[in-house]
Parts: sequence; structure tokens; C-alpha cells
Amino acid sequence: MWDRLLAVRTTGRDDTNADQYRYPYEPTPYSVLERLANSGLIRKENTLLDYGCGKGRVDFFMSYQTRCQSIGVEYNERIYEKAMNNKESAVASGRVLFALANAERYTVPETVDRIYFFNPFSLELLKKVGYYNGVMHCFSGSCEMAKILLDLGFYISIAGQVTFKNAPKVKEVAKMVPADRLFIETDSPYLTPEPHRGERNNSANVKFTCAKIAELKGICAEELAKVTLENGKKFYGIR
Repeated sequence: MWDRLLAVRTTGRDDTNADQYRYPYEPTPYSVLERLANSGLIRKENTLLDYGCGKGRVDFFMSYQTRCQSIGVEYNERIYEKAMNNKESAVASGRVLFALANAERYTVPETVDRIYFFNPFSLELLKKVGYYNGVMHCFSGSCEMAKILLDLGFYISIAGQVTFKNAPKVKEVAKMVPADRLFIETDSPYLTPEPHRGERNNSANVKFTCAKIAELKGICAEELAKVTLENGKKFYGIR
């Protein structure tokens, strides 16, 4: 449906030139992109850089949904040409640019303030690129990965799943991450925390997530809320 609406062709898998650091082309599911667009993390005033853009699905979708500017970087010349073909017909093509380059060699424009990557090898790419300022949205990885990301300068953002009984890994991460490197999010309308799990999520429920993380850390929720609020102000440049 979305391909037709956006007037693009982004489906299909392509294993051309896949290796240790380059994942085969397989477009991000539109259901994931819908969640990202609804998160409020990317808005019309932002410029999104999409590493490993493939045929441009992320770029066209996010530009259409949020009105942001988007730059897709693709190393595979054949797939890059398909992205450029899509740009000729796409409804949001005016806000989308593409670059044919390896991610680790691409010079990030100063206007870029959001970066997207959906790749199991992203950690290796980040180390090479040297991009040391970002937020790991809705983190569900291990403590080991969180430590690496913290060393790279990232913030770790945790959502309502930390309140679930079957989420021990996220609880360990919540305990481990220093409060001054932590974000607390809703991921609305998804991942509704207990005691409202199963209902549509909203921003009012972030207090339950905050309370659970504070309990895991052995501090009061008010203190944690104050620290994470300051983290957000610092990251987004809010005074």
C-alpha cells in the first residue's frame, strides 16, 4: 500500500555485494517506519541521514509523513540507481537527496541532526564513521551493547517494556546505565507499561516507566525524572 501511495518501488531482497559489514538489501518494514514517524523524534525542521538507504523507502516515507529533509547514503551503485529512479516518481522527492558513497567515508553535512540505520552491523559502521552524539530509541539490547554505545557517546532510551515481567534484559540495562545518560520514553502508542499493558499508550504513562527504573536503581522517581529531563534539554538544546 505505501509503495503505491508514495509512487515508489522498494520491495524485494538483494544480496549483491553483501559481506561482513554490508547487509543484503531488505527494506525496513513500513510498520516500523510508522512507529518512527509517530514517535515525534523526527519533525519537519529536521534533516535525516539514512545510512544504507537502499531504494529509498525510509527517505521517501519519512519525508512524506514528517515533512523532514532526508539524505540517503548507498554504497551499491545498482541499488543507488533504483533509488534515483524512485526519486523521479516519488511524491516526496523534493525533500529527498541521495549520495553514492560508503558510509564510513561520507562527510556528514552540518544540517544533519537525525541519523537512521537499520542494520545488524551498524555498530561497526558507527565506530568507523565516528558519530558520537545520538539516542538509542526504545533500547532492547544487552548490557554489553549498551556499554559500547555509552562509550561512543550515545544516550540509552528505555520504554515501557522495562515494567514487563518477561523483560529481564531491559531491567539489567536500566540498572546499569548512569542516570545522566538515560532517556525515558513512551514509544506511544506502543509498549504501554504496567499496570496499563494492553491499552493504547500515551505520554501520561511515562510516570510508570520512570517509577520502575527508579526502583531498579534504588533512587526516588522524582530524582530520576529531574535528571532525565535535564538530559533531554541538554541533548535537544532546550534552555
